[in-house]
Amino acid sequence: MEYKSYRIQDLVDIRRGASPRPIKDFISTDPDFGFSWVKIADATKDHSRFLSHTKEYVSPEGAAKSVAVYKGDLILSNSATPGLPKIMNKKAYIHDGWLLIRNFQGVNRDYLYYLFLFKRQELLQLSNGSVFNNLKTDIVKNFTVDIPSLNYQNRVEHVLTSIDAKIEVNNKLIANLEELSQTLFKRWFVDFEFPDEEGNPYKSNGGKFINSELGQIPMGWNIRELKDIAHIVMGQSPKSDTYNYEKDGLPLINGATDFNHGIINPTKYTTDPKKVGSQNDYIFGVRATIGRVTELDSEYAIGRGAGIASPINEFYREYLYQILNKAFKEFSNTASGSVYLNVSRIDLISYNIIIPTDDILRAFHSLTNSYLKDISLLKLENKNLTELRDTLLPKLMSGEIELSDELEVDEHAELL
Repeated sequence: MEYKSYRIQDLVDIRRGASPRPIKDFISTDPDFGFSWVKIADATKDHSRFLSHTKEYVSPEGAAKSVAVYKGDLILSNSATPGLPKIMNKKAYIHDGWLLIRNFQGVNRDYLYYLFLFKRQELLQLSNGSVFNNLKTDIVKNFTVDIPSLNYQNRVEHVLTSIDAKIEVNNKLIANLEELSQTLFKRWFVDFEFPDEEGNPYKSNGGKFINSELGQIPMGWNIRELKDIAHIVMGQSPKSDTYNYEKDGLPLINGATDFNHGIINPTKYTTDPKKVGSQNDYIFGVRATIGRVTELDSEYAIGRGAGIASPINEFYREYLYQILNKAFKEFSNTASGSVYLNVSRIDLISYNIIIPTDDILRAFHSLTNSYLKDISLLKLENKNLTELRDTLLPKLMSGEIELSDELEVDEHAELL
């Protein structure tokens, strides 16, 4: 495989974004305020190639002082979390923490996207900053890369985008299943429209209520604490001299950075675990980043930045998952800590919850158990696909793997 060396600026045009000042006067979370405004956090919330949604919006006056990006544009972060590429899936505006990359000459856009992922650590070594690393525009422009023929680029792009497309389809299915489960949870346990003895919505059909410290609840239901339906264990970090990267012992989850979007991806192992989570336990972050409730797919060592919960009865499982998510949304607004957010074991075990009757919990379990099982299977498939893509990436970029013109997506695993 033949490669030629180019500076990035010889392959594309690069322009830095711009921020209107003072920025607080031009930005809002109200979608009616103006146009989508891309923040670094919008790009780190999932593993998709595409950036489709923003949490903030820039006014027309602010947009006039910024830089517009359009569907199909490639952007690259240059601050906070530098070196992160994204492909725009909508029109928006970018601030000076982003670089806009257009007018591709001799390089496939998607190939360059994956090349940035492949070369990210090299780029980061060139970044600088006292608080955050900063990737200066000139550093990116003058960064040298080896580029193969367009024909080979297209074949590499076909393999990698096919894998990512499967991951993105799975993510949509996961989102739909989670929405179904959350909707049912809200209808039954917030709106109290669970089916009564005749199968009719309870509240709408004259169901009886009693007063409680959490407001009115259906007759026969109780207010209890989380410890009454779940075993809660907080993590404990092993000694650092037991850590290793050679997969000796158990994989160590130190906190929420080791699991995101349902994918558990610890970087360290320990030969002396202090607390251990088992398959099907729910893990969650309790320091810095809290929540991100995720079902464990095997046995892990649990560090002090995480905790685990398991249901006392199996038919509590799906209800517990929703309750944990609800609890962490509330904790995120009230958690203690001057620098970090912290949730203690006492916070968790004493968290007040509504306890429905067993027959209602069993019915909810019966309806939603298949949702969570399907979600777990899809997340496991995504984990395997992500590992496959990340393993293939350096081999494809270096030309170590020869690709035929007729390669199909189902043959990817045979490349390893």
